[in-house]
Amino acid sequence: MSLLLTLCRTAIIKVTPNWYTKLSQLFIALMLIHTIRIFEGFWWSETFYAVSFTLLFAVAADWLLPRSMQALRIGVQLLLALGATAYFADLKKVILTVPDQENRLGDLFRTLWGYAEQLQPFIWISGALLVVYILFDRWITTRTRLFGFISVNILVLTIADSFTPIWLWDEVAWIVFLGLLWLVANHLHKLASHHPNSWKELTEYPLQLLMPIVIVLSVLMTAGILMPTVSPIIQDPYTMWKESKGETVNVFLGDKGIAAPVDVSSSNTKSGYGRDDSELGGGFDFDYSPVMTITTNHRSYWRGETKTEYTGAGWTVNDESERNRLASVGKDWELPLIEGREKAETMKVDQQVRMANNNIYPVLFGASPITAVHWVDDPDASVLPKSLKWAVNEQELIWSDKPLRRYPQSYAVTSEVTVLDEEGLRNAEAELPDPAETKQYLQLPSSLPGRVRSLAVSLTASAVNDYDKAKLIETYLRQNFIYTNEPDKSRLTGDSKDFVDQFLFELKEGYCDYFSTAMAVMSRSIGLPARWVKGFAPGVLPASEYVPSAGGIPSEAELNPDGAGTYTVRNSDAHSWVEIYFDGYGWIPFEPTAGFTFPYSVTEVQQEALPTPTAAPDTDPVQEEVTESTGGSHPALLWGTVSASVLALIVLVLILLRTPWFRSKYRAYSGNDRIVWETEKLLRLCRRKGYEREEHETLREAIQRWSPSHHRLNKLLREVLDEFERAKYSSVQASSFETDGFILKIKAIKEEL
Repeated sequence: MSLLLTLCRTAIIKVTPNWYTKLSQLFIALMLIHTIRIFEGFWWSETFYAVSFTLLFAVAADWLLPRSMQALRIGVQLLLALGATAYFADLKKVILTVPDQENRLGDLFRTLWGYAEQLQPFIWISGALLVVYILFDRWITTRTRLFGFISVNILVLTIADSFTPIWLWDEVAWIVFLGLLWLVANHLHKLASHHPNSWKELTEYPLQLLMPIVIVLSVLMTAGILMPTVSPIIQDPYTMWKESKGETVNVFLGDKGIAAPVDVSSSNTKSGYGRDDSELGGGFDFDYSPVMTITTNHRSYWRGETKTEYTGAGWTVNDESERNRLASVGKDWELPLIEGREKAETMKVDQQVRMANNNIYPVLFGASPITAVHWVDDPDASVLPKSLKWAVNEQELIWSDKPLRRYPQSYAVTSEVTVLDEEGLRNAEAELPDPAETKQYLQLPSSLPGRVRSLAVSLTASAVNDYDKAKLIETYLRQNFIYTNEPDKSRLTGDSKDFVDQFLFELKEGYCDYFSTAMAVMSRSIGLPARWVKGFAPGVLPASEYVPSAGGIPSEAELNPDGAGTYTVRNSDAHSWVEIYFDGYGWIPFEPTAGFTFPYSVTEVQQEALPTPTAAPDTDPVQEEVTESTGGSHPALLWGTVSASVLALIVLVLILLRTPWFRSKYRAYSGNDRIVWETEKLLRLCRRKGYEREEHETLREAIQRWSPSHHRLNKLLREVLDEFERAKYSSVQASSFETDGFILKIKAIKEEL
């Protein structure tokens, strides 16, 4: 112990006179390194490395070279910055084709210029940060300026963290920690300068000097780390100001979703891909902002994550048993699948995905199962990012880029989806090859009420195979429960706490999470291995890719038959469904949510060729018929028949000229046209449902009369009416974004009716 005290005392006494200056230089560099994380998503990773090492090399030069040799120090720092930038820019060899008579000096100049061009833009960023470091090193000479520098760094990070999708909490914590150390060093420096005798006495007891500092900082940092995460109690002033003006403020979730439990039973949020599935329920408002566009040769659901452990309130991931098989992913590698699909016919689906926002997701989306990744962000890159992993059990492309907190902006994948073979599935057993895995997908909480299983047993009593059991549960949910984004919680009696039990026997309405969770739990209760899946519904094609229909704007079922096109997927398309495992076929998706249809790939049905009448080789049947009818002796009757046919053809053309189908051949649908036609289709549905519009009524009066019958539709009906009147009577054209949102509102109304 005495030896340790002696070493500490010697180290403090022999510390260089300008120790505080050197510490300040290190703190400046480290704070700048953390603050530049606000450029994440704009800078390449090579840029961050080049800048970071430039700043650290600048500190090393300041420490090793005398402060009096200013010009030399700056020159060395510039050379070190150039070296660091050249190293991380990964300069490629410059190949020049120069005639023999060319002078060697010119050849050397072109070679150097070829290397210099490759430093663009890294060298300018590194140089700018080096200048910033030098200026702050000269400027921070007082405690006031020190406080100002620390405060500005914290302010920049907190603003960027609040209003961008970038994860910066760790950087803020580091700035606070470094700031505290810097302030302690500043205090000790002042003590040594103004009270040298006191400082000398303190150095005689180094542990008494250092231990309080270590203890205080440790307590502060530990408290910050262990502090529970809570939802914000009040909004920030900017959000309050914007919302007071009737404007919305983007909320960037990404990996910033707060994991603390919230009362979802009474809360509403915007639709979108959920981050926390441990407690399902509540309602949501439709958010039509785009998430991504997907160019594909087949329409599909875009699968994201799967969850297997049902808790009674929602879904969680059991880290001990799930995702325990992660495989590396290489360019165009064939991804391994856990199940054998030797009995299944498959179809290749190619997809190119381009993200439309900066949110961060834990997986890459695509038709299931994905079997190859072709590129991520850069089609010409020879390797894929190391952040990409393949979860074999779950068939998920895991994206884990926590140090950088970024998400790919584009990628291309190929999937081999299972072609639906219902006859084959009826002869297959619903069980995995490994009994332990089958047990995992049959997990249910002991608190599950018995009437849930009793209902599943009674529904499937007539089925003689596992596939028909699953279809009976799926059909029951689709036909007997109402889809709504705002379930009426007043129906809950409070007798049951289980999410599925509440939905089946009390609530009897909800959205996809309610339907899919209910089917997964009911399937498990009768021995069908099922898992809960979430991702996105297909989205919509642009107006130019709709197939014209004689009835006006086509419905979703009248899209391009092969499903090829570029789909716009919005937050409102976030969805969940169910997969059940069948031996020899793998995981088969089921869609229990009312109003949704899974876009299965099906085997093409070959139509039998119809028999064609035969005729004599040299005989024209039409001419023969005319000759017989006219006896070959009445040409006037023949000409009369031809004239009547021509007249009928002209009338038919005039009728076609008045149809939307014909007009669509020569002009594209406008947004206003689509809104008007969709409203007219809705009115026809209303008439079939018994909602008649009187002759003397305007559309607004009729909708106001119908509204009391469906109080949940009041808001949607008013919005539809306003947009219809604007489209029909205003000269302002609706945008594609507004039109797509209108069609989704019409769809929600139809599902409710």
